[in-house]
Amino acid sequence: MLSVEGLQLKRGGRLILDVPHFHLAMGEVLAIVGPNGAGKSSLLQSLALLTPATFQAYRFDGSPANLPADTLALRRQMALVLQQALLLDMTVLENAASGLRLRGVARGTARVTAAAWLERLGVGHLANRQARELSGGEAQRVSLARALAMAPRLLLLDEPFAALDVLSRTALLKELRPLLKQGGTTAVLVTHDITEVAHLADRMAVLEEGRLVQEGTPQAVLAAPASPIVRRMAAIAVETAAALAPLSRTKGAAG
Repeated sequence: MLSVEGLQLKRGGRLILDVPHFHLAMGEVLAIVGPNGAGKSSLLQSLALLTPATFQAYRFDGSPANLPADTLALRRQMALVLQQALLLDMTVLENAASGLRLRGVARGTARVTAAAWLERLGVGHLANRQARELSGGEAQRVSLARALAMAPRLLLLDEPFAALDVLSRTALLKELRPLLKQGGTTAVLVTHDITEVAHLADRMAVLEEGRLVQEGTPQAVLAAPASPIVRRMAAIAVETAAALAPLSRTKGAAG
């Protein structure tokens, strides 16, 4: 789906990102993880052609892009979901249909498509409610419905679950993966939460100080960490599993 060579991003004369190679397979969900300040969001925005990054090569769906001439056409094949839902002051249905309307889809068609995605994401019953009345979890579901309604070739998720409480986050993660897989949607998730990787990603890439230092399946990366950051992530995963083990045994005994 996406292949990038020689990606660099500079700000104020300082090199923020230096990624010699990046690839994303069709239908794959890739998690980009790393500490705060590693450049995760900058990498995502660079891939989305939203920042003035430079590329030696940028291939989308197997075809080389002519940048910057092809930028708008490529952006129209992507959708971006941010940490904050950023809904407009209108109804839930109108919000979910707004992306399609901006792309020239007729109002009736956009509303039908948006309503179907609201149902799939469990908020169809809120279609006529004002967006300002929603909880954080509901608002993020609407934001995802708006993005998925546009049938993007590439879905970009910039820590979309970070502001949600643990119950809302877990429920949404469990529901989102089958929706992505059923639609064959290719996605990139930026996160600092290893539990989100476990729920959603096929592969993870670790970013440190603007450089990719390790890639692979979540299981492979955590089993053989190649840097102190990844070792800490692996330790957290082990500690969490160990802390929950007594609860799991107690539940099993009670059953």
